[in-house]
Amino acid sequence: MNLRPSRILRMLRAQQFPTVLKINLSEPRVVEIAGLCGADAVWLCTEHVPNDWIGLENQIRAARVHNLDSLVRVARGSYSDYIRPLEADATGIIVPHVSDADEAREIVERVRFYPLGNRALDGGNTDGRFCLVPVQEYLTHSNHERIVILQIESPEALDQVDEIAAVPGFDGMMFGPGDFSHRVGKPGQLNAPEVVAARKRVAAAACAHGKFAMTAGLIAPFAELVEEGHGVFGIGADVVGLTNYVSERVNLLRGYARELPAKSPTSRATPYA
Repeated sequence: MNLRPSRILRMLRAQQFPTVLKINLSEPRVVEIAGLCGADAVWLCTEHVPNDWIGLENQIRAARVHNLDSLVRVARGSYSDYIRPLEADATGIIVPHVSDADEAREIVERVRFYPLGNRALDGGNTDGRFCLVPVQEYLTHSNHERIVILQIESPEALDQVDEIAAVPGFDGMMFGPGDFSHRVGKPGQLNAPEVVAARKRVAAAACAHGKFAMTAGLIAPFAELVEEGHGVFGIGADVVGLTNYVSERVNLLRGYARELPAKSPTSRATPYA
């Protein structure tokens, strides 16, 4: 049975630059719009967004329909929360706030099948086509076409970034500029020297150990991010696009209204006069 390979991994092997749209909204049609507009992957979130599992499964299915990779940022810490998106046929997971190499090894142990890890075997879900995929094919595909990304978001993790990157069994690293800027006392200052230096250090560590580096967004000139070693690119978020669009349209109409010729007030009958 043909199992879908990762679009991100295929593009990286071809030295192309995969694009990822972050999805905060729970509507599967937003995922479809991303696919129709040419994105390569969507980043779904269960860390900060109150998505339920059925809704998440429908978003993953919408991505599959449009040949999009789906990356689910999981709630940190739970074995079941780590593997459930994979069993729903997500292409991969993003694990936030990874702090050290021991935690990185534990994550790999949980989400990779033997011999890479010790993930429990259950092929009866969507990723195993409900037991229709031969076991060895399922195991091999899961270990080599499912993506595991570790997110580095704190000064403590940055101190161990090379040790984390050296852990075998995961695919990529992503720097979290928002949380890192907050932790160093410069919340939201993504261009602060400490934040930029940390971003570059994470990318360099990933590349040095055969991992890809992913951006959380286009937070610097594209050529600069490529030079730093980034290969997978967050292009923004659905809520940012929607709020920008609504604000632009509201301001446009208000501008038109201000350009209308002034009119003298008209009298109007009222029972309260």
